[in-house]
Amino acid sequence: MIPYTVNIKLAARTLTGTLNLQNKTAVDWGWQGLIAQGCHSSILIIDPRTAQTIQVLEKHKANVVKVKWSRENYYHNLSSPYCLRLASGDASGKIIVWDVVSGTAHCEIQEHSKPIQDLEWLWNQDASRDLLLAIHPPNYIVLWNGDTGTKLWKKSYAENILSFSFDPFDPSNMALLTSEGIVFITDFSHSKPPGSAGKKVYIASPHASPAHTKPAPAAAPAPTGAKKALNKVKVLITNEKPTAEAVTLNDCLQLSYLPSKRNHMLLLYPREILILDLELSQTVGVVAIERSGVPFIQVIPCAQRDALYCLHENGCITLRVCRSTTAPEESVQELVYDLRSQCDAIRVTKTVRPYRMVICPVNENNAALMVSDGRVMLWELKAHTGKAAANPSSGLSPLYSPVSFCGAPLGPTQKRIQDLSLNSMIGQTLIAGEAPPPSSNQQEVQLKFLLTGLLSGLPLPPFAIRMCPPLTTKNINYYQPLLAVGTSNGSVLVYNLTSGLLHKELSVHSCEVRGIEWVSLTSFLSFATSAPNNMGLVRNELQHVDLPTGEISHVPEGALLYWPLFLKFLFDSGLLQYLVVVFRDKPLELWDIRTGTLLREMAKNFPTVTALEWSPSHNLKSLKKKQMAAREAIARQTVSDAEQTSVESSVISLLQDAESKSETSQAISAREHFVFTDTDGQVYHITVEGNTVKDGARIPPDGSMGSIACIAWKGDTLVLGDVDGNLNFWDLKARLSRGIPTHRGWVKKIRFAPGKGNQKLLVMYTDGAEVWDTKEVQMVSSMRIGRNMNYRVLDIDWCTSDKVVLASDDGCIRVLEMAMKSASYRMDEQDLTDPVWCPYLLVPRAALTLKAFLLLQPWSGTFTMDITQIDMKSVLQDPELSLLQRCLLVSRLFGDESDLHFWTARHEGSQPSPQNHLDICHDVLCESFYFQKFQLDRVHLQEVKRSSYEHTKKCADQLLLLGQTDRAVQLLLETSADNTSYYCDSLKACLVTTITSSGPSQSTIKLVATNMIANGKLAEGVQLLCLIDKAADACRYLQTYGEWNRAAWLAKVRLNPAESADVLKRWAEHLCSPQVNQKSKAILVLLSLGCFHKVGEMLHSMRQFDRAALFIEACLKYGVMEANDSSNILSEDVLLYSEGDL
Repeated sequence: MIPYTVNIKLAARTLTGTLNLQNKTAVDWGWQGLIAQGCHSSILIIDPRTAQTIQVLEKHKANVVKVKWSRENYYHNLSSPYCLRLASGDASGKIIVWDVVSGTAHCEIQEHSKPIQDLEWLWNQDASRDLLLAIHPPNYIVLWNGDTGTKLWKKSYAENILSFSFDPFDPSNMALLTSEGIVFITDFSHSKPPGSAGKKVYIASPHASPAHTKPAPAAAPAPTGAKKALNKVKVLITNEKPTAEAVTLNDCLQLSYLPSKRNHMLLLYPREILILDLELSQTVGVVAIERSGVPFIQVIPCAQRDALYCLHENGCITLRVCRSTTAPEESVQELVYDLRSQCDAIRVTKTVRPYRMVICPVNENNAALMVSDGRVMLWELKAHTGKAAANPSSGLSPLYSPVSFCGAPLGPTQKRIQDLSLNSMIGQTLIAGEAPPPSSNQQEVQLKFLLTGLLSGLPLPPFAIRMCPPLTTKNINYYQPLLAVGTSNGSVLVYNLTSGLLHKELSVHSCEVRGIEWVSLTSFLSFATSAPNNMGLVRNELQHVDLPTGEISHVPEGALLYWPLFLKFLFDSGLLQYLVVVFRDKPLELWDIRTGTLLREMAKNFPTVTALEWSPSHNLKSLKKKQMAAREAIARQTVSDAEQTSVESSVISLLQDAESKSETSQAISAREHFVFTDTDGQVYHITVEGNTVKDGARIPPDGSMGSIACIAWKGDTLVLGDVDGNLNFWDLKARLSRGIPTHRGWVKKIRFAPGKGNQKLLVMYTDGAEVWDTKEVQMVSSMRIGRNMNYRVLDIDWCTSDKVVLASDDGCIRVLEMAMKSASYRMDEQDLTDPVWCPYLLVPRAALTLKAFLLLQPWSGTFTMDITQIDMKSVLQDPELSLLQRCLLVSRLFGDESDLHFWTARHEGSQPSPQNHLDICHDVLCESFYFQKFQLDRVHLQEVKRSSYEHTKKCADQLLLLGQTDRAVQLLLETSADNTSYYCDSLKACLVTTITSSGPSQSTIKLVATNMIANGKLAEGVQLLCLIDKAADACRYLQTYGEWNRAAWLAKVRLNPAESADVLKRWAEHLCSPQVNQKSKAILVLLSLGCFHKVGEMLHSMRQFDRAALFIEACLKYGVMEANDSSNILSEDVLLYSEGDL
């Protein structure tokens, strides 16, 4: 006979609840598409698409304070596959690098014993993708190898470091937010620690700056709103330390470089967001909250568009997009971030507060809000076509959808995903300050937040847990592994442990639930006890809950109301016929569960019960056999002999049917018995049959045992536990007992594992739990606070024959293997409720094969597939989708940061146009006309915001480099006569005005410029060369002296395309040098120049064969690479190696 099996998977997992305050900043949304969140000492891995927890990592012994996903800015192949790697730091100073798929710790790092302040993976170099930078309090920055745990270097600073931010445009620049101000580092390198202590600047608080207290002129109108806030911060960054009265150091909440434009930084204050231009060291924009507004908690700047996601103290997320004000007639100009969308706020209480917000780094149109009660709210930004209500006073310019999809012009019938990413929802017109042309197919859009997912955690502890009756052959067809969790607010949560999801939430009691006992697979009893009132009385509630209907009924109606005592224990018998209710200061009561009637209330002199347990044995089977035989005999006597043969089978079947019905079984009152102990340790035996209750044997106390606290009985084994930590194992059949001192203190609870012949015992102590084998009388596993756990166990139970479930004081419920180790598990082996799209869960070869399948199908004339979401599927199957668009779409689908940057720059090199160009976040890779326009707008803004001679001088220098000589002369002539630079500035103004292009003057100025550069006056010499239109020579000098970024900037704003290309090519060669080793960035530079053959050769030399094959295919298809001998040879080599690589 083939045995029947059922597949009910109960994986080790953790049900999490409220967060600790130290978990406030422990959240990150990675390029892999998953969210990591710290919850006490555990780390949750959340899939935001399906709103489900797919992994819980447990190894930290202290609260997790920081988590950070590794970056995906590298080329992926079999040797560098897609992998889920996460770094986490805790309050004890330990850093763990995780292999999230397997749930194991890849590397553990410990430097100091204080909480980790900040973590960041280095992503902007090709040397290694394993480098992890950490802040160890109070003032240390340490660079680690996250793969081996090796310390590469360590650097200390004078002030306490709170956080840091890397310049996304220059990896050698970073800023440290310290307790006193900001430290700017310009020589950061992975190969050695920074050589200097950095440039220290101090933050003058917006509310304490001198400009804030400066009285306004009487004739001037009082400024309001954002202009008033901007006036507060006229001078924000200073090199001198402010006085204690003029600065509040703790006001600054956050520091971050803007990824949307170079040399800009934001500072977050509770009521202002300040935008700084670092070249000018001046505030150029502010987002201010009115007096009645809700303060900020956090801000996240976007890269795809100049926009800010802001989190407020009421849990509201707002999106603010920069407004471009480039009209020359405007007298006052500033960066203004208009409110474009906001989501609903949450109800904030003492225990419910918003903690942190994260956004999707791939698309930047999804946000997740972490709430202190454990909730995760998933918001998606949606674009709706339509015009906003006319409000001229608001000054809002319209938002338009882009005219392209995935970087290419949209075909007339081509399918698109409008909400694919932020830059597919908002066009560049707002950023560039240009109105759309009349013939454009752009549409005005409005942005709205939509709640797409919600994860809720457990409420605050304490908990009372009870697993439903175990799986048997009788209930195998409809069994569900349900766990009932009683909470402190009186509700009962029922979880399905197969999926880990909440099955039902029931509001059962008005006070804390003290215990739960299942009556069947679909109903349970729960009891609760309130706190004493002013008369010392408590309210005891006993309720029966039916799960399918949600019906809640009192057991019994009107009883167990106010008593001067506490309901202490609740015990239902093995057959669920009887119920024993034990009180603290009142004799126990015996109830009939089936009828809800009180069978017996013990006398006042009845012993005080300290522990009680029902016997697993009863006489139900023999009673049923006797009843069946009696009814069969009666049936036979009433039937004649002639009819007996014909009706015999029908009579028997009718009896069997009646036997299976509830009324038949209720008519049978089986004999059951239980044992209990009193305060002296004496064991009593009581027998219950129907309405009869009989006293049985009494066993004197064991001298080696203290006061008995709990009893467990299964088969012929009876186990007693006392308040001193002793366990007494009784073999009832052999009449033997054995005492084991555990030295663990009070035995709180003991439970036998389900299953016939399974004699494993789960024991709960004050400081942990143990599993014992009662057959061998030996311990199987143990967990103890301070040794292998950092939480206190509140309740225990078995959920299957080999898995235990523990409720703990950190607000979590853990399902563990019998060994009671970590609750982490392999993600690829889980049976999730909803399918998860995450290629990182696949083995490397499968992930790369899937990617190749999505990108290119040369064997078929039409693109076919049967995976992913419906909208994505239809777009990928669209015949009008070009190869470049497909590559960009798949890179977003895979969260491949390196691929996304490459194919985005590829569009710029092949199809630049005024309506389709890279945004300013790509800096010098942008089209020259767009880059020049942005720089002119920027220097005009700097000129408006200047407030000192140093600011004026910097603006004049920038104008000279940009060729704006007339305006530069005006600024030079503004220098006051008492200034030490008055004479030099006047002479420079005369020089700029009278300069000619004659040969002698040019030769003289060039000679002077060369001498100045040779004597350390690089900036001044470059200015002179630009005055005589020798910007190409100036770029060469800048590159000679290592100012590569400055040379690239100057080439984009002053040189013609050919000369600019020469400068950028030299820069690309420098980036490829072994000392710099940034070949990936060099490829992007060459792509922007259209050097496609060189890019193909570099991809081939770097062994990026599949990317090279797609690149050459796209170049040939678009006609930007000729199909000659050299290109054919390159293509054949690439295809040959790529086939071998796969």
